[in-house]
This record gives sequence, C-alpha cells and structure tokens, in this order.
Amino acid sequence: MSPKNPLWKLEPHTLGKHLVLRRYLDAWFPIMGSWNGRILFIDGFAGPDEYEGGEEGSPIIALKSLLEHRARRMISAEVWFILIEKEKDRAGHLEVLVNNLNPPLPSNCKAIVLNSAFDHTLTRALDQLDAQAKKLAPCFVMVDPFGVSDTPMEVIGRILRNPRSEVYVSFMYEFINRFKETPEFPRHLDRLFGTAVWRDGMEIKDQEDRKQFFYDLYESQLRSAGAEYVVHFEMYEGQRLVYAIFFGTHSLKGCDRMKQGSTLRTAWARLWGVGLRTIEGDTASAVQRQRVGQNRGDKRLRSF
Repeated sequence: MSPKNPLWKLEPHTLGKHLVLRRYLDAWFPIMGSWNGRILFIDGFAGPDEYEGGEEGSPIIALKSLLEHRARRMISAEVWFILIEKEKDRAGHLEVLVNNLNPPLPSNCKAIVLNSAFDHTLTRALDQLDAQAKKLAPCFVMVDPFGVSDTPMEVIGRILRNPRSEVYVSFMYEFINRFKETPEFPRHLDRLFGTAVWRDGMEIKDQEDRKQFFYDLYESQLRSAGAEYVVHFEMYEGQRLVYAIFFGTHSLKGCDRMKQGSTLRTAWARLWGVGLRTIEGDTASAVQRQRVGQNRGDKRLRSF
C-alpha cells in the first residue's frame, strides 16, 4: 500500500535496490550515451525523490550518476530524464528538488516531471510514436510500484518492442500472497501478467513451488513480450522476502552488468539487515556456451 505522507522512511531493501540501480547506470550512461543521439531514463513511479531522513530517491540517484560520472564528457547524446509520479504532492516535491540541482544539468540533458500515471503516460507516448511511425529512443525504464496495479504487461511489452529498451521491474510477490482473496485483485493480476494463467498458481500449496510458478510465469511473459534476456534477484529483510526485481533487456552484456551490480558486499548486507539473492538467469558465459558448436565462427556478444 502506498504511504499516505509525501515523505516516508527509507527501508533497507530500498537502499539495496538503489545501490544496484546506481551501479548499473554508472555503466549504462557512458556506453549508451556515447553512440546514440538520444537516450532516456524513465522512472515510472518516481515518488517525492526524498525520504524522511533526507536520503535521495531514485530520480536524484539517476541524475547524479550522470552528473558525477568521471566519463561524463564521453556522453554526447541528449539525455532525457522522464520522471512520472501520479500523486500531486509528491510530484511537486520532486520538481522542486530537480529544479534546485547543484550543479545543474548540462546543456545536453533535461529532466521532465510528469504528474500522471505510468501506464497512461507510456501508452499515450507510445501511441504518438506509432502514429508517426517512429520508435522509442534507447531507454532504461524503472517500474517500481507500491503494489501490483498500474504495471500492465501490455505496456511493458510495448516498451520492450523497441530494440534498445530495458526494464527494471519490482515484482511485488508479497502483495500477491497477502491480497489474493481481495475481490478487485484478479483484474490487476490479469493485467500484471498479461494472462489469466496466474490463477493456476493459486492452487499450489507449497509456498516455494507457488513462488517459483509466479516467477517462471512472469519471466516467460517478459520474454514473450520481447525481452531477449532476463535476470532477476530477490530482496530480503532478515528472512522475509520483500519483493523480486526483474530485469529484461535485448543486451547480453547488459544482463551480465546487472548481475554484477546485484552483488552486495556481505558487510554492507549485515549492516543494513538486507539480503539479496541473485537467481540464475541469462549470462554472457552461459549463452556463449550454448552457442558453441552452433556457430563457432561467431564469437561476438551484443553490446548495449
């Protein structure tokens, strides 16, 4: 459930998620920004960009990844930060923080705060691009909702149809377990998965088997929607699973970078009481092994 106050306490698992995000963007910006005309960072649930203790949210983390990057001069592309937040007070707070950035954004960058819903905003933008027979610019799309509504697979799939798009999705498995008997929940899950097959998982008694069913289904739907490679990892507080992060991409190198970024140091994890478990997914080495014998003459891997 979304917090009622504009600002709320930063939870350890959120800090872990932000650390993974920063590590990945530190690699993504110079690679994508050095050979594309325009790139996009889209935060679909941007929030107020600040927590009760003054800690920074994902929009400022992304902005600072660019501003503080030692290879910033290599980033010649236009970089657009599209920050979407449907709650008016949070969007207003976010806009103030973005406008007061110090140092300000360089001339090739712009940050746009939209007081709107993620699914409606992306649908509208993608409809306009389709009408003009254009494609979405290379993008990293962060989809980090408080629950399971407003994140339909239809929209995720439309993003992934663009060849240099990536999605970083918080899969709120705990919400599925907690609210599965709520009357309005089925329609949200139909949209989340893009299918009604999830209902079969509700019949599974073993908790681990049921969780794996939902993970496998969501990964399968991401692949069907267009993701060539998928990796996911789980965020824990103590022994409690909070949620999983699914990363879908067209880039094998991007998949490896995400797996590297999702490795938290043991000391850091103990300090904050958060655990991160990377689940086996696509990696460059695994896919390369599969291709040996199929085409020995092609040893190249995709770049971002």
